[in-house]
Amino acid sequence: MADTYDLIVLGSGPGGYVAAIRAAQLGLKTAIVERELLGGICLNWGCIPTKALLRSAEVFHQMQHAKDYGLVAEKISADLDAVVKRSRGVAKQLNQGVTHLMKKNKIAVHMGEGKLTGAGKLTVSDKDGKKTELAAKNIIVATGARARDLPFAKADGKRIWTYRHAMTPAEMPTKLLVIGSGAIGIEFASFYNDLGAEVTVVEMLDRVVPVEDADVSAFLEKALKKQGMTILTGAGISKLDVGANGVKATLKDKAGKESVSEFSHVIVAVGIVPNTENIGLKELGVAMDERGFLKTDAACRTNVPGLWAIGDITAPPWLAHKASHEGVIAAEAIAGKHPHAMDPRNIPACTYCHPQIASVGLTEAKAKEAGYEVKVGNFPFIGNGKAIALGEPEGFIKTVFDAKTGELLGAHMIGAEVTELIQGYTIGKTLETTEAELIETVFPHPTLSEMMHESVLAAYGRALHI
Repeated sequence: MADTYDLIVLGSGPGGYVAAIRAAQLGLKTAIVERELLGGICLNWGCIPTKALLRSAEVFHQMQHAKDYGLVAEKISADLDAVVKRSRGVAKQLNQGVTHLMKKNKIAVHMGEGKLTGAGKLTVSDKDGKKTELAAKNIIVATGARARDLPFAKADGKRIWTYRHAMTPAEMPTKLLVIGSGAIGIEFASFYNDLGAEVTVVEMLDRVVPVEDADVSAFLEKALKKQGMTILTGAGISKLDVGANGVKATLKDKAGKESVSEFSHVIVAVGIVPNTENIGLKELGVAMDERGFLKTDAACRTNVPGLWAIGDITAPPWLAHKASHEGVIAAEAIAGKHPHAMDPRNIPACTYCHPQIASVGLTEAKAKEAGYEVKVGNFPFIGNGKAIALGEPEGFIKTVFDAKTGELLGAHMIGAEVTELIQGYTIGKTLETTEAELIETVFPHPTLSEMMHESVLAAYGRALHI
């Protein structure tokens, strides 16, 4: 006889485990199914361990520039094995934290491969082949996504890497090719460049981090080149020949001209593929788009009654915090509450390269395309006392407003610690703040956040420090 629950969550990433916790808080008897590690990709192989790697690279970078701060640091070196060990330790700690949260909230954990076998039915097959039947009126699918391979050169973990291989490298790359300049590609390019690799980034579109505001892309490209990276935009890779000691890459430039370069390693960061195969979705007739991502309504329902979907198997943006918020929405809707639908324009995005990038809402170009008459403010880090004191005077904060209503349409930042600043504008957008409230807000001094105020003032011709 099947174990029966009010809710089963398939997948324990930041969407799945948060959904399970919220459901348990609301009194639902809840189970979660995970095939690998509690916490999913984010905690074990994504967001958190990569930030641990990047923190090590940041500290190493600062040590190399100790003289700029009146300090002496000699014979500095990086121990890649130790850096990776620290990163894995951070991931393990958080995995244990999620395990504790499951126990605390009395959520039943079933480890193994989960497959939907009918309406409200799911079978879990553990590593020994034992099958357990589960049943629930509602099931949330939160199986996430995986790295997309190049069709002509699949990742082998030796010379061609995905992000997972790049997090636990067997050796330090000497000459690294990064294919794709989205958040994952740029973060690993930044990490390995800081540790001493010779890095080349190839981006098919006409600018790096192409989803960001054009001014941010331009600033980042200039910064990365200054750090010694080679940046090739409007370019592609048509062939990778893998050898015992490296990879020969055939690069095609904007004009279609091909050239061959050699690299020790290649990181492929060209997008994701949803984990929707072999879990019973097709048999149930779940609606998907042409790329295989599940279609859902504002409360995360699929077209199949009782079946819900959240996170990277649904529409973009594919971000951990978006998945977590969807998990809360779905759990509350299942419990009979009436949660607010999520507005994608209020979901912030962060990239932890050097310098950092953060944004929320519409870019200047997208706002104009949408028909808005805009007011745009821009304030540079060099005009901020705290940034200068930190030795981080490179960057800017840009705000975009509706000229007619004063609505904050978007905010875009590049520079030190901007991933910690963006939440201020995100809260403002959620509260439907206009320029009037932001201008009247008192920002503390001396802080980087003062630049947020100045950027708003600049949009209305009132900047005080430029």
